Amino acid sequence: MTSPDGAYSHVVDESAAISLAMDLMAIPGRSRQESGVAEFLRSRLLQAGVCADYIQFDTAHRRIPGGGEVGNLIIKLPGTRKGPRRLLMAHMDTVPICVGCQPVRDGDQIRSANSRTGLGGDDRAGVAVVMTAVLELIRQGLSHPPLTLFFPVQEEIGLYGARFVSTQKLGSPKYCFNWDGSAPQFVNIGATGDYGMEIEIQGLASHAGVHPERGVNAIVIAAMAIADLTENGWHGLIQKGHHRGTSNVGIISAGEATNVVTPLLTLRAEARSHDPVFRKKIVEAYRKAFEKAARRVKSSEGATGSVKFSAELKYESFRLDPASPVVSLASKAISSLGLTPELCIGNGGLDANWMAVHGFPTVTLGCGQQEIHTIRESLHVPSFLQGCRIALLLASGQVDC
Repeated sequence: MTSPDGAYSHVVDESAAISLAMDLMAIPGRSRQESGVAEFLRSRLLQAGVCADYIQFDTAHRRIPGGGEVGNLIIKLPGTRKGPRRLLMAHMDTVPICVGCQPVRDGDQIRSANSRTGLGGDDRAGVAVVMTAVLELIRQGLSHPPLTLFFPVQEEIGLYGARFVSTQKLGSPKYCFNWDGSAPQFVNIGATGDYGMEIEIQGLASHAGVHPERGVNAIVIAAMAIADLTENGWHGLIQKGHHRGTSNVGIISAGEATNVVTPLLTLRAEARSHDPVFRKKIVEAYRKAFEKAARRVKSSEGATGSVKFSAELKYESFRLDPASPVVSLASKAISSLGLTPELCIGNGGLDANWMAVHGFPTVTLGCGQQEIHTIRESLHVPSFLQGCRIALLLASGQVDC
């Protein structure tokens, strides 16, 4: 498990790890279209000597709203020695802007040579970290406890793969580690919760040039409601006393012609907070604002619009005990490389949110991602390689409680 002088063994083939990451980032695989990535991973594992019986897919895509090409990829490896099962994970999908990526290395950075695309380091870099750790275990013949590799689908559009995973296929792991972040010393032990809101505004159509006063414009209702939310501090960054949260109106669809008073508008928004009670207050503020606006906008004959409002929990917030064994293990692995672990809480959703709900407390670690979801995205190679070394330490069980 360690070298003769007692130091941890964390040597990885850096060239192979970088090449693997670049190969993965070049594969198109936006949410719901991850089959190419999954087959690439399956093929590489088989080439490395992993038994085909250890590799399986669940049927999460059949339960996810909207479906998908493939379910979660799960690999269960027996241990070469006894010990609690450990799980290493990273999601396979990328955001649409990364389709068409052409990864190139420029010194310590990897970027897309296609100026119109992102890189897809979120989260192909995480996938490469997990794969590198396992491939190094095999290449070096290192002993290890039982391991589960978990590659979820559809993280970017709602954490769906982790939410709908067939949990019985994971093998009841005791320690779970997720790679999806920036600096390798960051240990994410918590994340916010998120409600999704869908709002339909029904107005009243009329000719916008001949009799506009006879109509009720659904766009005007939405505009008044959004202005109300903004003026009263319920849109964007929300601070009410000691309570904190965020909200955003993200998608609006309405209208087909300028000469018609718009009769229908649909809108999608979100509300986030680490505090479940306050998060519901944000949602309620939205409902009241839209219903109030609908009552205020009237036609010349006194008709008003109406609002259909629905809200659904996308994922609940979580926070791990800093003294919990899984946090201690991650911190020890980071410290063994001469880095100082930094515990942090995130304001974005992670697959770890749903892993916690399933009863698998999961820490999320960094792997060099920078400026994700933009055409400026890059991967910091030294941080990525540190992530690979940390993953190898955790997978091999060289650090323990």
